[in-house]
Amino acid sequence: MGLDRGRRFGVCWLWLAVVFFSSSSVLAKVEYTYGTDATGVTRALAYDRTPALYTGDFGDCLGGQSLFNITKFDAAYYSDNLTIVFHLDGTTNIKNESLMMHISVDAYGSGRYEDTFDPCFLNLYSLCPLNASVPVTAWAKIPVGPVQIGGIPPVAFAIPDFEGTARVRIFANSSESEIGCFQAAMSNGNSFSQPVVVAPILGTFTLGAIIASFVTAAYGVSIIHMRMHYAHSLSVFVVFETFQSIFFTGALSVNWPSVCVAWWSNFAWSAGMMATPSMIHSVNAFAGVSGNASQVGGAGSVVLNTAGGLLTQIYGRSLLEKRVGNVVKRAAYNASNPFDYTWAGSPVTPGMPLPGTWSGFPATLAAVGIPKSDAFLIGLIWVIVVFGVVAFAVAAFKASLEILARLKLIKEDRLAYFRSHWIGYMVHALLRTFFVAFIVVMTLSMLQFTIRASTGMAAVTAVVFLVFLLGAVTLLTIACRARTRHGKFEMGPDRIVFHRSALPGGLPILIPAWSSTLKERQIEVRPLFSISFPKIRHINNDASQPTVHLDQAYLKKYGWFSARYRRTRWWFLSYYIIYLVGRAGFLGAGTLSPFAQVYGLLVFEIFAFAILVILNPFEGARNTALAVWMLSISKIASTGLSIAFLPAFKVDRIVATVIGVIIIVIQGLLVIAVLILIVLSGISSWMSLTRNREELGAEYLEDIRVKYFENMQAKAPDTYQPPKPKRSRKGKEKDEEDGTGGGERKEPYFSVISVQRAPKIEDEDEEEGEQHVDDEDDIVHDLEGPTAPTANGLEAGRGATRVSRTNSVSSRRSVSTLPRGIRQHHQHRSSWSSRDFAQQLDTSLSAAAATGTTTTDPDSSIAQRIEGPDNTTTSNQNYSRSNAATPVNMMMADDLVRRVNSRQSLRTLSGAGGGGRPSSPFGIVGTPGLNTPSRETLARYADERRGLTTPQPVIPDLE
Repeated sequence: MGLDRGRRFGVCWLWLAVVFFSSSSVLAKVEYTYGTDATGVTRALAYDRTPALYTGDFGDCLGGQSLFNITKFDAAYYSDNLTIVFHLDGTTNIKNESLMMHISVDAYGSGRYEDTFDPCFLNLYSLCPLNASVPVTAWAKIPVGPVQIGGIPPVAFAIPDFEGTARVRIFANSSESEIGCFQAAMSNGNSFSQPVVVAPILGTFTLGAIIASFVTAAYGVSIIHMRMHYAHSLSVFVVFETFQSIFFTGALSVNWPSVCVAWWSNFAWSAGMMATPSMIHSVNAFAGVSGNASQVGGAGSVVLNTAGGLLTQIYGRSLLEKRVGNVVKRAAYNASNPFDYTWAGSPVTPGMPLPGTWSGFPATLAAVGIPKSDAFLIGLIWVIVVFGVVAFAVAAFKASLEILARLKLIKEDRLAYFRSHWIGYMVHALLRTFFVAFIVVMTLSMLQFTIRASTGMAAVTAVVFLVFLLGAVTLLTIACRARTRHGKFEMGPDRIVFHRSALPGGLPILIPAWSSTLKERQIEVRPLFSISFPKIRHINNDASQPTVHLDQAYLKKYGWFSARYRRTRWWFLSYYIIYLVGRAGFLGAGTLSPFAQVYGLLVFEIFAFAILVILNPFEGARNTALAVWMLSISKIASTGLSIAFLPAFKVDRIVATVIGVIIIVIQGLLVIAVLILIVLSGISSWMSLTRNREELGAEYLEDIRVKYFENMQAKAPDTYQPPKPKRSRKGKEKDEEDGTGGGERKEPYFSVISVQRAPKIEDEDEEEGEQHVDDEDDIVHDLEGPTAPTANGLEAGRGATRVSRTNSVSSRRSVSTLPRGIRQHHQHRSSWSSRDFAQQLDTSLSAAAATGTTTTDPDSSIAQRIEGPDNTTTSNQNYSRSNAATPVNMMMADDLVRRVNSRQSLRTLSGAGGGGRPSSPFGIVGTPGLNTPSRETLARYADERRGLTTPQPVIPDLE
């Protein structure tokens, strides 16, 4: 019974396998033919292979005046058998007419192949003659020879974004007039347009930049230091502007090479130019775009202009569109048909330019499938969506932190400032998003004003334009007024001096600078030329007003406005919005005048670059490198090279393609630089998040982190630092001979690298050793005593976070250098670590608290020197007033002072001797009252504790 069941089960599986493989073989069935290429090689060729050149989407090259409704137009060139194939499906309202057809292939502005033929000779029966009752189904295979296709070079089959078109023109024999024309762009399958791959990668990096920037603004409790770290993270506004500027380069009204249009499609997402066919169809009605997306041509819908002498009986047309309803859409790809193919195109979307034309912003938008008339609404929809996503993301992050805190998965005070001010963070994030979208809305709205659209569309465009423009002006005015209300402005004459300088690589460059600034800083330059330019100054009447980056109330309200920029350039966003409005005017409103648009934008960008260099607004070096230099140079270079594409110059299309590749290289290098800067920003933000940790975890990054924090604090005051004087080569050699090394002259010195102790006779002297141990133990006990915090809130030591080395091999080995006579007395403590001192410090602080002395020690040296006085509180300054009255307290103070001195001496030795690493670049060496005690002083302290003498303690000045 079980055997029969197993047999039936096996037979069932065998039958399913046979059915599966037989069906797969049917689907995968391939039909072959034989063909010979130009070199004489004959091979078997599959019918469904991809040709060397083939067409994509197609359109009506008579502007909708063709007397056909075409649903399918494909043309291809097969280099493996030297044939040209075209396929034409559709309908017509022409009653009866014999035809002539002309097919041509253009590549890079030149005709590469053309042929005129009678469709009857090719057995195109649906066109021989043309009759309205018979649907058009024309398929032809035209053999060609090497001479005919000699104009198509082999490189055309591999170069990205092949620039070529295939066109079929139909003529009526009776009138010798053109009654149909259909054109499609040709491709070889290689393209720079890869938005499905490139856009997610760029979006991921941009999201990383957003997170890296946000965490620097959310982490911490001191607003001043949070702003400082936020200013050195990469600006998301600059990242988006970089991608948007690359895409909006295509808004210039010139004849672009196809490679540029394809390249810019990868950045369309940054400007909100993303849409599905259903989204386009929904927007078309409101934007005033009409047409049938399933066909091209004008049969049955457009009245023909018969100025060419066409007879009415031939061109009888129905304006009731009776036959249009009978048009069948192109059939979907059938995998079981070995003669079907996947490379064919579709009719262009209504409102799109003719395929094969790459002129102006419509061509750039067509690369992503968006009609010019729909661009503004599509962008506005995505701007609204982004506003909602940003608000939801901030609220969701706050809610997730609360949930994690309740579940004890994070500390209760983690990101406490953000959690208590999350609404303010949301408002700031929305305002930053507003200015990120500002350039997009301004450009698209000005472009929309140049298009004839419906009344509703024009009204929406005007309202949105005014809301963004007046909203930006209002916000910036309020932010500036809040800072300058206690003073007045004055305008005085000044000059911009242009002088020659050199980049680090030795490349000469022209640098502009204010003449008054050069005189104020006593900088001597050789001016090449100068121009008169007024300078606006603000005079503050409130002397007690803190600087903009130290004004916590202002930072809370207007940090979105000033936090990124230098102390003296806090108003820079106001200027930059004016610049963005001017740039949007050239890109959007200047489309009707290509010469004025291109040349005007070039001059505008050059002046803007000069002003940016003079202002140098950003506090962070990465933002300066990207926004001031790389982005500006890329804009100028791209606009300058675009002059060659002006229609009046008629530059050869191959030369235009080469120039287009140069533009792609420039912008590609810019994109690579942005991605690298985003990675560096992530690393620096990670360092900012670890500023309260004594150890970073990666030792090789420790020095980099300290230098990063030092550089950050050095730039925050925004004061002029005179450059170091350059020394000649002879001066350097002389310094080396003098032993100064270019710095101050050093006195003779020596350093001890290592000490090896040889055995001595007194090592075996037990009595002398025991007596020596007694003294040393007293000194060691004094060194191990608790320490008081240093004056001015400086660090008490970084040993609290160090791992004790008491039981380490190195510590035990160090005992062997002691005399044998006293080695046994040190077995209980072979070395002293910073943790041991920290434990004694806690004991001392407890004792001090019992006497009324309170001290708050920062968590770490990094935290103390970064967070500053906002996060530390020290009561040592009131010590003399609170504790000087009682002898007991004075003795306690003396004990604390001695222990501070002892601990400071050890720290100095460990930091300067080469064996230990200094805990902070802001050491307290040289602080009055904290000098290292001598050996005699330590011995005297030990004698005093044994009760030999009790002199009146002398309290040093801790200040």
